[in-house]
Amino acid sequence: MFFIIDSGSTKCDWLALDDNGKQLFEKQRTKGMNPAILTKEKLYDIIKENKIIYQYRNEATHIFFYGAGCGTKKPRLMLKGVLEDFFQKAKVDVKEDTYAAVYATVGITHKPAVVCILGTGSNCSYYDGENLHQRVISLGYTLMDDASGNYYGKQLIRDYYYNHMPHNIRVSFEEKYNLESDFIKFNLYKEPNPNAYLANFAEFIFLNKETDYMNKLIKDGILLFARNMIFQYEEELKTVPVHFAGSIAFFGQQEIREVGEEMGFKVGVFERRPIEGLVKYHTHNLQVLK
Repeated sequence: MFFIIDSGSTKCDWLALDDNGKQLFEKQRTKGMNPAILTKEKLYDIIKENKIIYQYRNEATHIFFYGAGCGTKKPRLMLKGVLEDFFQKAKVDVKEDTYAAVYATVGITHKPAVVCILGTGSNCSYYDGENLHQRVISLGYTLMDDASGNYYGKQLIRDYYYNHMPHNIRVSFEEKYNLESDFIKFNLYKEPNPNAYLANFAEFIFLNKETDYMNKLIKDGILLFARNMIFQYEEELKTVPVHFAGSIAFFGQQEIREVGEEMGFKVGVFERRPIEGLVKYHTHNLQVLK
């Protein structure tokens, strides 16, 4: 059996398949496993806490892990070591989440495309049909991640505290979340995964996206992401589509299409949960495992 794992900073989805591509049990969900943020011990504990994953740890022969924070060597190798220690009979392959987005949106066609992730964090790469190319090295949620859940959560809190938020939306925002300054600062500076904490606020945007304020907020983030990330591949955009993966992209499809039309790039497919596309990709390539 083999596990396909898709992890962001907020949550991590696990699917177990047999050698014929049949799903063995219900999809499992754990906390996000971002090795750029979490310690080795914390990562191990997250896996061990799931009783079903623990039960099948010695039956796994292959682990395919795609995750946020795996784009640089040191955290990727650290996570690989954790997985090898836990699944001692399995061959472990760890790739950054961009590969999951590519395999899920491009699939088995191997057609070139610019592929974006808009989830808790954000990223953008060019896939030439065989290899990934990135022209921006991400400095993470503090400095980058335009148009991500982290970005939008940050904008909401800033607008609330700077009194830029319309009164009716402000009231609804106060009713839904604990906005006490000490509580916010504790979650941002004392708790792990502050990016995931900020991303939790993004749901509020899409529950109220019919308002002019929210519509502008969404589009401003996408425009910023397009200028800073998508148009790193300006020449490629003349001939290839731009695909999107992640919940923020999925719920912001209308605004993304509007920005694409305004800025002159072709919007391709949307994949809310990359793991579903990963299953199709890996089951198609089962002969590699045998």
